Amino acid sequence: MIDINKIKEEQVKLAKKVIISDAFDKIETIAGVDQAFIGEDVISGIAVCSYKELMSIEKKYAVARAKIPYIPGFLFYREGPAIIEAFSKLENKPDILIVDGNGILHPRRFGMASHIGILLDTATIGVAKSLIGGEVKEGTIYMEKEARGYELRAREHSKPIYVSPGHKISLKTSMEIVKKCIKFPHKLPEPLHLAHRHANKAKEDLENANAI
Repeated sequence: MIDINKIKEEQVKLAKKVIISDAFDKIETIAGVDQAFIGEDVISGIAVCSYKELMSIEKKYAVARAKIPYIPGFLFYREGPAIIEAFSKLENKPDILIVDGNGILHPRRFGMASHIGILLDTATIGVAKSLIGGEVKEGTIYMEKEARGYELRAREHSKPIYVSPGHKISLKTSMEIVKKCIKFPHKLPEPLHLAHRHANKAKEDLENANAI
């Protein structure tokens, strides 16, 4: 049984370590990480691209059993272990990692992208498909009167995505990088789109192998 109060305290404590300024050198490679599920197994797919051309360099995946059910605001505790394992398999560690989840756009200022960034000591950006909270004013998302993210409509008539800094990156740079990584006709930044496809392909392969 998970102690929600205990992990809330952990998030509040670790949130103080988050750096919301550009604490990286040049960007040559960028990765995305996204998850698929088979029952309670989390399949984390990670895709590394060149930053300039957005060409695929490397893909890996890992599978880990989910320790807790899906609870908004505590995504890391469900999906994080698989992400950390997938990242550890990479031969080409990225300069920036885009995570399918929130960064500081979170009630305790510590979403999954921030948690991953702290643990891996890597610059991370959160890109979420739904809004966890806050108020959107002219594209900027405010929580507790602080600008913590941006709403981005990558395609006309598409649902928006929500961009926030995770760790070692500023709000402004997070948005600039995500915008640069959008490749028509996809609404997600290319590294995240490739990671999404890779996780789903791994899921399909695993399901087919288990069916034999």
